[in-house]
Order: sequence, then C-alpha cells, then structure tokens
Amino acid sequence: MTPVLRTERLLLDPYVPEDEEAFVALFQDTRVSRWMGDGPTTEDEDRALFGRVFSKVYAEELFDVWAVRRDGRLVGHAEIKRTDDVDGHEIIYALAPEAWGCGLGTEIAEAVVAYGFDRLGLTEVHATVAAPNTASLALLARLGFAHVRDVREDDGSTTRVLTRRREQAVA
Repeated sequence: MTPVLRTERLLLDPYVPEDEEAFVALFQDTRVSRWMGDGPTTEDEDRALFGRVFSKVYAEELFDVWAVRRDGRLVGHAEIKRTDDVDGHEIIYALAPEAWGCGLGTEIAEAVVAYGFDRLGLTEVHATVAAPNTASLALLARLGFAHVRDVREDDGSTTRVLTRRREQAVA
C-alpha cells in the first residue's frame, strides 16, 4: 500500500476517487503533460489512466503513486516504479504550473528519492527527462543526479537518463 509522505509544505498520499477532476486537469495542462510520457493525451485517456491507478496499480500493489497536495489542494503527482527503460526504479513527478518556482518540485523529488532509499532499500534511483526540460534537469542535478546517457526517441527527440546513487545522497 502506498504510504503517506510529508515534506515541509506538502502531503503525498494515495489518490482518492474525488481527485479525478484535479488529476485530469493536471494531466490535460499541456505545460505539464508535454514533459510526461509520450506527451499530451486526450481527456478520455487521462480519465482511463486515473481509473487504472485504482483498478491496477493500487489493487495489485504494482508501485507507489501519490497525489501531491498543498493546503489540501492537489498540486501535483508523483511515482516511483521499476522500469525496463532504466533497468531500475524511476521517479516521476509533475507539478501544476501555479505551484512552479517556489521549490515544491524539489520537495517532491527529495521525498520520493528518500522513500526509495530508506523504505524500498534501493541503492540507486533513476529519472528520465526530455532534454529541453531544463528546469527538471537543473532540479535533479541539485539533488545529486548525474547524467548517465541519452536515449534517441523514435520522433528524433532526446531523453536524458539520470541516476542518483545512495552514497550521493544530499544531506
């Protein structure tokens, strides 16, 4: 079961069905979704994804997925899961544009990385970031992630693979 995580200003907890509209709004915002997965999807696809969080991910305890809340409002999304793309555990996070620029992305990433090391016992955690997403690349670099390799995508774009090893933990 996905545990509750707390940071100075955020609560990361499992989604509840009442989060659907805020989840869809977050994923439908192209300023956010352009950096996630294969990019923006339809509203119906995002609703189906939200449904799978309950019917597959939580029901089968596949991996940890959190709603990120500030002052009771959903402002983001976070996950940590094993993926073949990095041959290890990858962190994924997204933050609503109105919450950008005040360090909340750092709080999310730090909390999920710490969870991976401390609770899952991982020795390294990975992230994949589109090369033009300079804000996320800078955030991860500040947290001790190192660029490992580039992946050339089918559409010609580049995805950066970054890794943080446990001994690189930032105090």
